[in-house]
Amino acid sequence: MKLDLKARYTETHEWVRKEGDLIVCGISDYAQEELSDVVYVELPEVGELLERGDDFGVVESVKAASDLYMPMGGEIVAVNEELADSPEIVNDDPYDEGWMIKFKPSDPDEWDDLLAPEEYEQSVSAGEQD
Repeated sequence: MKLDLKARYTETHEWVRKEGDLIVCGISDYAQEELSDVVYVELPEVGELLERGDDFGVVESVKAASDLYMPMGGEIVAVNEELADSPEIVNDDPYDEGWMIKFKPSDPDEWDDLLAPEEYEQSVSAGEQD
């Protein structure tokens, strides 16, 4: 499992990274491995206001469909349009080319509630032992 050491993570396997005053979000390498071949990604509309924990989309693979959850509240300012035609980018490069949304956080302090890379790694390891 690869981690982006500049990112923070959620228990539901989203990652977030600061980019100026925006937050970039996608799914972790672990999540894309578990899903297997991603065949479809549904993302929100630019301008949507979402709260932390709200669904912001769906990722479908040959194995399953999974909801995507907002790691922090905010306004969607960009979506990765390339994923509509090439959802497999999520499998190839989940942390860079496979980003899903960019948003302006409504409460930047929510960043502090997210998991650091080593905490996320421990969380995944504990989950695999259950």
